[in-house]
Amino acid sequence: MDYYSNQISRLIEELSCLPGIGSKSAARLAFHLIHMSVEDVERLASTMVEARKNVRYCKSCCTLTDQELCPICSNNKRDHRTVMVVENTRDLAAYEKTGKYDGVYHVLHGAISPMLGIGPEDIKLKELIERLSGDVEEVIIATNSSLEGETTAMYISKLIKPAGIKVSRIASGVPVGGDLEYIDEVTLLRALEGRTQL
Repeated sequence: MDYYSNQISRLIEELSCLPGIGSKSAARLAFHLIHMSVEDVERLASTMVEARKNVRYCKSCCTLTDQELCPICSNNKRDHRTVMVVENTRDLAAYEKTGKYDGVYHVLHGAISPMLGIGPEDIKLKELIERLSGDVEEVIIATNSSLEGETTAMYISKLIKPAGIKVSRIASGVPVGGDLEYIDEVTLLRALEGRTQL
C-alpha cells in the first residue's frame, strides 16, 4: 500500500538507490528536499548535474577532479618521486587529512577481486605502470588490509620490483584505543611484524 503520492514515492525510490541510503533515510531526505525552498533545490540539482558532467579523472593520478590535473598533481611543492597507491579518492582524502604526506598519489578505483570478476585490467594499473616510466623513486602501496587489497598489493609489488623502484607497504595493526582481546589474529600478527623500536 502506498502511503505517499506518486512523486514522493518516486523521489524516495530514487534516493534509496544511493549507496548507504536505506528506505528510511531516503524518506527523510525526500521530505527534507520537499521542505527546502525551490531555489535551494534547483541549486542542489544543478550542482549535481554540473559535477556529473565536469568531473573526470586527473591525467596523472586518476583521482576525480574538474581540471586536467588535480590540485595535488599540479602542486610543485609535492614530492613527485614518491607515489602512494590507494584504492579510491576517499582513501586519498583520508591521508591528506593527516597533513603528514607530501608525495603524490595514484588512485586505482578498485582492487583486484577474482571472486567478483575484477582483474588487473579493470582498475587503473596500466596508468600506474605508464607513470612509473618517469622519475619515480618509491611506490607506497596503501590498499586496504582486505583479501582484495592484499592481492592487489602483491600484484603491484611483483609488477614494479623488476624496474628497480623501491616498493613499500603501509603498516597495519592494532588501532588506537583498540582492546587486544577483541582484535583478530591476522591483525595482531601484522602489528607484531610491523613493530618499531622505541
